Amino acid sequence: MNSPGSGSKSLPGRAAKAPRGSGEALKIGAVARRLGISASMLRAWEKLGLTHPRRTDSQYRIYTREDRRILRRAVYLRRVLGLNGPAILNQLRQEGLIAAGTAGTNGISATLVGSRFRKLRLQSGESLSEAAAAAKISVGFLSNLERSQTSASVAVMRRLAAHYGVNIVDLFNGFHPSGDETESPRVTPAERRVLEGGEGVRMELLAWGKIVMEPHLFRVAPGGGSRESYSHEGEEFLFVIRGRLTIFLEDKEYRLKTGDSFYFESKTPHRWFNPGKTETSMLWINTPPTF
Repeated sequence: MNSPGSGSKSLPGRAAKAPRGSGEALKIGAVARRLGISASMLRAWEKLGLTHPRRTDSQYRIYTREDRRILRRAVYLRRVLGLNGPAILNQLRQEGLIAAGTAGTNGISATLVGSRFRKLRLQSGESLSEAAAAAKISVGFLSNLERSQTSASVAVMRRLAAHYGVNIVDLFNGFHPSGDETESPRVTPAERRVLEGGEGVRMELLAWGKIVMEPHLFRVAPGGGSRESYSHEGEEFLFVIRGRLTIFLEDKEYRLKTGDSFYFESKTPHRWFNPGKTETSMLWINTPPTF
């Protein structure tokens, strides 16, 4: 039998009672007061995938000591370094405080990408071998991708999307964090739709709807990149906000650094990667909307 105050169960719908200190579980209001931020900010960070509070039977959010440790670091990154939500999320991933595959409600995880490609293949009436041949990948890789056991690089997603007649914006559709698909000229950081482009590549869509340009904020971890060359119709412009990028147009190499801009025709085979030791962030615009 449990002795009083040691391991006793909490009542449904209520936070676990514990001695005052770092070990007690707290509701959202108490956490917001302790951290000096608003409850709405905590809810926005939850949508982004920055925190994953447990829920009571009455659906109250409960934050553990570990949750609050991550949040204290997030508050520091916001106040001292001036990082926005997505940048905080990426930094916490780099520090190992959040799992690399974590995605919020406005993020499109590898699970959803795989299921979307599987749905497109079934709608087209193709077999795994037919679709894999068209995308120049193995049957085993495509099978693993559709079953969410692996992630696809930007180059592979580009070939699959082109094969099925869709583009990157189509993959993002239906993932507004609030559930509101009304077009607006303004997109806040918390509203950005996020797509993982393989290991070490994170794409944040900056506008959607009836657009003729496809603007992204790319975040590329050290060593991350497209993995291989790809090409398509259109034109591309990128601006390096921070970090370094090596990009190849066919066999010609260009080394970009903070403040550099770059423009090229998308039909030229291109591949790219981050050669540095810190994250590279870039504004990357395609027109028309595609990879």
